Amino acid sequence: MTHSPCIGAHVSIRGGYGRAARSARESGAACFQYFPKNPRSLKLKPVDYRDALSCADYCRDQGMSSIAHTPYPTNLAAGTREREGMAASLRNDLEIAEACGSLGIVVHFGHFARMEPLQGYQNIIQCINDTLAGWEGRCKLLIENMAGNHGQEGMTLEELVKVRELSRYPERIGFCFDTCHAFAAGIWNPEQTDELLERGERLAYWTALAAVHLNDSLYPYGSRRDRHAGIGRGCIGAPALSKLLTQGPLLHKLVVMETEKGPDGTHRDEIAAVRGWFGGGA
Repeated sequence: MTHSPCIGAHVSIRGGYGRAARSARESGAACFQYFPKNPRSLKLKPVDYRDALSCADYCRDQGMSSIAHTPYPTNLAAGTREREGMAASLRNDLEIAEACGSLGIVVHFGHFARMEPLQGYQNIIQCINDTLAGWEGRCKLLIENMAGNHGQEGMTLEELVKVRELSRYPERIGFCFDTCHAFAAGIWNPEQTDELLERGERLAYWTALAAVHLNDSLYPYGSRRDRHAGIGRGCIGAPALSKLLTQGPLLHKLVVMETEKGPDGTHRDEIAAVRGWFGGGA
């Protein structure tokens, strides 16, 4: 029988980190994702160690895993004047996530706007270096592939692998693969899933993969539009998502859905449906 990865969803930290973990477990999740602080702001948040340790202890007792997602304004490609604030915010996220016992913090690949591409890539690497300098925690920086709605940067596995390779601390960097983004960017054609798997293997992308954002897509292949749909209710479809997720490179990874909650206010039904792709294995 095939064994499933840890399956869960994004949850709110309203009520604290410990409550978020318990809420995830109540919906049948084996893992979860959360924002470590206000998702709309880079303002630093003091680490509430009592609450964070409550989360870490509960997850350890229940055999759960978690990841954090950095705030939306985070842009690794920001210029010199903004970089210090970006790195400080990312370091703050790492500290909170480490205290919560999380595997890593997910960060979007930077967007360049009107910046020259070479400068943009240099900025990303420098911001990552600044963030990770002196970091000795187990929590990693997890770079997420982009859909292309803010520009073409960060859409390919090659870019993510090269940025990690050129950083000073590759061992502290991992990846988070978003299925909707890959589909929208045109790097994953569900009719040619083997090609994606083989490319990731050649690049050693999968060896650094820590988590998967499992999302269907409201828009068609190659649309470069980042709009998630419920699992099996979008343009990708459950069979294609199931085929990808049950392949070797993605097995045993932390899998988080970023879709709308069900009628009961949880992702219970989606979690159960995805678990069913693995023959009920745990």
